[in-house]
Amino acid sequence: MTYNPPCTITSRILKLVAEISEAIGRLSAQVEMSNALRLRRSNRIRTIQGSLAIEGNTLTEAQITAILEGRRVIAPPREVLEVQNALTAYDQLTHWQPGIEQDLLKAHAVLMQGLLDGAGQYRQGGVGVMSGSEVIHVAPGAKQVPRLMADLFNWLVTSDAPALITSCVFHYEFEFIHPFSDGNGRMGRLWQTLILSQWQPLFVDMPVESLVYQHQQDYYQALQASTDQTDAAPFVEFMLSIIAATLQEALMQEEKTRVEMQVKTRVKTPELILGLLQQQPQLTLVEIAQHLGRSPSTIERAVAKLKQQHKLVYHGSKKGGYWQVVTEHNKV
Repeated sequence: MTYNPPCTITSRILKLVAEISEAIGRLSAQVEMSNALRLRRSNRIRTIQGSLAIEGNTLTEAQITAILEGRRVIAPPREVLEVQNALTAYDQLTHWQPGIEQDLLKAHAVLMQGLLDGAGQYRQGGVGVMSGSEVIHVAPGAKQVPRLMADLFNWLVTSDAPALITSCVFHYEFEFIHPFSDGNGRMGRLWQTLILSQWQPLFVDMPVESLVYQHQQDYYQALQASTDQTDAAPFVEFMLSIIAATLQEALMQEEKTRVEMQVKTRVKTPELILGLLQQQPQLTLVEIAQHLGRSPSTIERAVAKLKQQHKLVYHGSKKGGYWQVVTEHNKV
């Protein structure tokens, strides 16, 4: 009989799924390629800082940025290694398949390399989840872990539920099983990101973990509530609310960036073009776009307007010609 994790699909879950789906549609339409690289880097750093901070890592976003750039950071060696491992793991994320158990073991080996004996292997002993000095969850026995994880992966690959729901349920069940002797929290969050990113690529660098960290106590309470109720619904509701809030934050940031780019393009692009061509008159439109970080269509429109205003003239053939910036001094 196939294992089916208990999860009541509540009205709040359905509402959040609809809200998230709408936000994804809006965000996909707004994301501009010119900002993609910068946003990915910034979000990746926030993701790693948030996920590791939940586990007690004290490194800041600035320190993680320094590590990413290969600069030396004065910090506890273990915490630096945690960051280095996490950077590597998230870089490799797109190479793993969420439904392949062996890939999860490989990911754990990367994430916990040098931090844990037996990284990449299921635990051989008992483990509990602590809150201060109190044990709040005793995980299933080590001998049950391979069977429980096999059942969980079988459910994941056969479930016809939306990825938004399966990713949350998998995350909860993973934390309940606690299959590794250490690194379960960061692995559960990593694997939820992987499941979501297979459905919608923009989740690869969506900093959900950063917001989880800001609501860390609620995160643990939702895990406990699901365990107490033998129903993943409380945890699913919590994670979906975090995903929805992360997407709203991303939408606001994208809108702000878009407006800033419009102002910058409208006010400064013509002047930048003229200044650049005074120094390098042989540049093509494509090369101008690359130099200024603008799209070729933006440059074409700006150059056409400058020519209409008699501020810019092109001399010679299309391949071997050059631009002349018209000033009061060289006007005919």
